[in-house]
Amino acid sequence: MNFKERAKELVSKMTLPEKISQLIYEAPAIERLNVPAYNWWNEALHGVARGGCATVFPQAISMAASFNDVLLNEVATAISDEARAKYNEYKKFGETKIYQGLTLWSPNINIFRDPRWGRGHETYGEDPYLTARMGTAFVKGLQGNDDGVKYRKTDATLKHYAVHSGPEALRHGFNAKVSDKDLYETYLWAFKYCIDNADPSAVMGAYNRVEGEACCASERLLGDILYGEFGFSGYVVSDCGAICDINNNHKITKNEAESAALALNNGCDLNCGSAYKWLKTAVALDLISEEVITKACEKLFEARFRLGMFDSDCEYDNIPYEVVECEKHRNLNIKMAEESMVLLKNNGILPIKDSENKVIAVIGPNADEKSVLLANYNGTPSRYTTILRGIQDASNGRVMYAPGCHVTKENPIHNDSIHIEEAVIAAKKADIVIMVMGLNPTLEGEAGDAYNADLSGDKADLELPKSQRNLINKIAELNKPVVFVNVSGSAINLGFEDENFDAVLQCFYPGAEGGKALADVIFGKTSPSGRLPVTFYKSIEDLPPFEDYSMENRTYKFFKGTPVYPFGHGLTYSEIEENWIDENTVELTNKGEYDTAYSVLKFEYIPHKNLCGFKKVFIKAGEKLKVEF
Repeated sequence: MNFKERAKELVSKMTLPEKISQLIYEAPAIERLNVPAYNWWNEALHGVARGGCATVFPQAISMAASFNDVLLNEVATAISDEARAKYNEYKKFGETKIYQGLTLWSPNINIFRDPRWGRGHETYGEDPYLTARMGTAFVKGLQGNDDGVKYRKTDATLKHYAVHSGPEALRHGFNAKVSDKDLYETYLWAFKYCIDNADPSAVMGAYNRVEGEACCASERLLGDILYGEFGFSGYVVSDCGAICDINNNHKITKNEAESAALALNNGCDLNCGSAYKWLKTAVALDLISEEVITKACEKLFEARFRLGMFDSDCEYDNIPYEVVECEKHRNLNIKMAEESMVLLKNNGILPIKDSENKVIAVIGPNADEKSVLLANYNGTPSRYTTILRGIQDASNGRVMYAPGCHVTKENPIHNDSIHIEEAVIAAKKADIVIMVMGLNPTLEGEAGDAYNADLSGDKADLELPKSQRNLINKIAELNKPVVFVNVSGSAINLGFEDENFDAVLQCFYPGAEGGKALADVIFGKTSPSGRLPVTFYKSIEDLPPFEDYSMENRTYKFFKGTPVYPFGHGLTYSEIEENWIDENTVELTNKGEYDTAYSVLKFEYIPHKNLCGFKKVFIKAGEKLKVEF
């Protein structure tokens, strides 16, 4: 029998309460049928998350900056190897708990339409095509690239479906209003592309409503579009607590039984939350049939059979625990981090040469901060390299350090002037100043996880905190050579830094080895090759209201103003000339002195500018290459 038939046979032996119990993410054991308990919730956004030690790769927005979907596929393959290895050991305890399973609730392919959104760094940026290509590569790597393999390595889950990108504080009751043009061209495009090209196992519904319908219970989004138009054949899981939101916050239904029936009748098979415990009541009230419950249960067990959970011949059961944080994965981590660094400005100060003859001052609150390496939805690295440590290890000369300020707080009790004065002393003594400023994951993230509770993880504006601005102004007054490194998961107004400093680097949350990777770039071991996956605006005053989901005047496609740095911007240490022979062929010439990776971006105009192709190549100094699209 195939997986579908085996699932049908197994479910046919279950009682109604047993079937209902299996539609909740904390699925209990059914001992009489030899079904072990299984928790469906696991995370793998940029490494196996929340389940102990794992390789922590750069955050999703960082990896998008690489514009290298081939490398991202390798990263996802490494992540799924580690997830399998952990599962293979955890299941020996008789069941798998939260963050131990094979059903990975990643990637996040929402469009980063507004720089205020705190969770934007979990995405692949503002462009649907870039998001689709990167998402497809990630899904394939998670689920297994091997042809002819009977089983699936892990399940990937596209989230959050759909039209979901803030505000975080409103997400549980928000109604997104969107035109069909924006719905299909922007918000759904990457979902369809990934479904067509990667066959993802699952889709997660979002918290919000779209045009009045709750995403996790939408007849149009789920029935008509996802299962109908897109031909999705997998299962749908709710975001956590989203089914209860239907009655508690959206006020579409009166209670959990009605919400559960509405969601399951419209195709949401698995509930992360507690609402589906009311399905027995819903059946009794004739709100839903047992047949609908049976079909959902069959889909979920088909997925478990496809993952080899009930068999002894699954190829992936042989992946050993020793792959977790292995040397191969560490080297891959460093490579991805290097390719994610975006050089925004350089007047020739970089790379730093002859470091043994120079005193370098490293200044800033993010220089020795671990959290900016790890971002959110992260695992725990057993070794990591902060930016300060990376620079210290790579430099042959004297490295002075002064944090200069707190990332946000201005606290006279701790006498901020002393910290600024220490930084000024270090800068005056130095030949080159490397400022490491920006945000951290407590300032931008998911509602409930972030510490900026007033904004629920979102940003109020695009400015660096006042504590940092004070320090930046003091250092700028010294007229010293300055390399400015902004560490953040989103766009910041870097207009002042662009005007006043010699070099500007955007370092998105770069993973456990981010400090080593950045040092490799700063000292010239590696030429930078990242490009911005989002537009860096001057001010939120240039943008529509956060709650407005129209794409008018948003992202590089429709923005009418002048950004500080445009989408796709990124420099290398070499001089690459592009000569487009025709619309599908470009000849690259490296006229500079450095070998470098380079991302070729192909745009079309329809009539707005629109990314329609990209390829990452490596080109040596003096070399010519032809790239075909």
